[in-house]
Amino acid sequence: MSKDRVYIFDTTLRDGEQVPGCQLNTIEKIEVAKTLEALGVDVIEAGFPISSPGDFNSVVEISKAVSEPIICGLTRAVKKDIEVAAEALKFAKRSRIHTGIGTSYYHIYHKLNSTPEKIIARGIDAVKYAKTFVEDVEFYAEDAGRTDNKFLAQVVEEMIKAGATVINIPDTTGYTLPEEYGKKIKYLMEHVPSIDKAILSTHCHNDLGMATANTMSGVINGARQVEVTINGIGERAGNTALEEVVMIMKSRKHLNLINNINPKKIYSTSRLISTLMRMPVQPNKAIVGRNAFAHSSGIHQDGVLKKRENYEIINPKTVGIKESTFVLTARSGRAALKHRLKQLGYLPEKEAIDIIYDKFIIVADAKKEVNDDDLKALVGASERVVKRTLHLEKLQVLCGKGSVPVATVTIKWEGSEHTETVEGNGPIDASFSAVKKILNKKVKLEEFLIQAIHRGSNDLGKVHVQIIHKGQVYYGFSASTDIITASVEAFIDAMSQLV
Repeated sequence: MSKDRVYIFDTTLRDGEQVPGCQLNTIEKIEVAKTLEALGVDVIEAGFPISSPGDFNSVVEISKAVSEPIICGLTRAVKKDIEVAAEALKFAKRSRIHTGIGTSYYHIYHKLNSTPEKIIARGIDAVKYAKTFVEDVEFYAEDAGRTDNKFLAQVVEEMIKAGATVINIPDTTGYTLPEEYGKKIKYLMEHVPSIDKAILSTHCHNDLGMATANTMSGVINGARQVEVTINGIGERAGNTALEEVVMIMKSRKHLNLINNINPKKIYSTSRLISTLMRMPVQPNKAIVGRNAFAHSSGIHQDGVLKKRENYEIINPKTVGIKESTFVLTARSGRAALKHRLKQLGYLPEKEAIDIIYDKFIIVADAKKEVNDDDLKALVGASERVVKRTLHLEKLQVLCGKGSVPVATVTIKWEGSEHTETVEGNGPIDASFSAVKKILNKKVKLEEFLIQAIHRGSNDLGKVHVQIIHKGQVYYGFSASTDIITASVEAFIDAMSQLV
């Protein structure tokens, strides 16, 4: 079966830029346009030239800057709009004027105060006038999603007769269901006599969260151009996301749909748009979100390690992401922990893994997410725990304003547990004094350093101690989200070298 080509019409610089706070200057728009050209889009809707001098200039400069994609300018079904768009597009290697008018009951009677007959006449005039400037004219039937199919078919037929090469069927308000939108496209394919002389285009909004589903339903039923934006940005809840449609076509090969996009450039393009437009991508966004290829469940992590396809239908490298990520949380298992430690260059024995995992779970419960620096600290602390003869079994500290700090410490030593309760000048002093009493060793605390890794209040605290006994220096180290526990562990680490 032959594959059908679907044209990618990117409106990031027009519909996408209508998002409040996401406006770009001309230099930034040129950078985006060149990136879209490298990505492989077929059409770039560069702006709405009559809307402002800045938009006009941007369309002019983008027309000069790129050569492969068709450069498109939006207009209303107004002669002046069309004239200004034609002027802005005069440097484009390939140009298209995108003109149109509302066709739904709401738009005809409540927005335009007109009649169906007058709407069709205005559309015909606009298409014919645009054809005097460019060969490639696209007509949009605004709010087609809520337009009666029989009337919409009449509009489409008349616009194709007038010379339109592409007919855009926008679900302007994001109202339709995928089945409804697909049936609309199918109805037009079957009831417009001259439909073979033009390409039907989808333009779906995401007000009800169905933009991508509607777009694909339209394509499956005959549309061969999709109007999309990077990251799905756009008016209100946004537009159909380019990356989603492209990867659906690539993943669902039985649809026999192809496009000209280089998927390996999707992620970098997404990052550029997010940065320039100061619009963060939601973490759970399909394809390009931070969590799109991240796994935190131990069951999923183990499954991916055994075979990626167990939980990933797309290889992250396909869209320009280096690799899947395992987010280490309290739900992660030993398999994911061992995998990450191996990536960091650690190959601990089973006994060490068990100790590291036990400490890892404690840290994960406290921090929610364990990062690489945390793991390095845990490995350093755990490797020393394996080798030492003293182990902290229990620690209880009572302290507060107006009370004398008291620490109760239990240490396991040579198979037996030893407990002491001691007062001190503070919780650390009381705890250290209890350890010294258990071991009956006199030492001088030469250095005591607590350091947070990333400075958050729930951070992992790294503790280094240096003690002197009979002129000999001994060092101890530990790490925990509980700095008192980490301090006592580090002190015991140093003291264990004396016994």
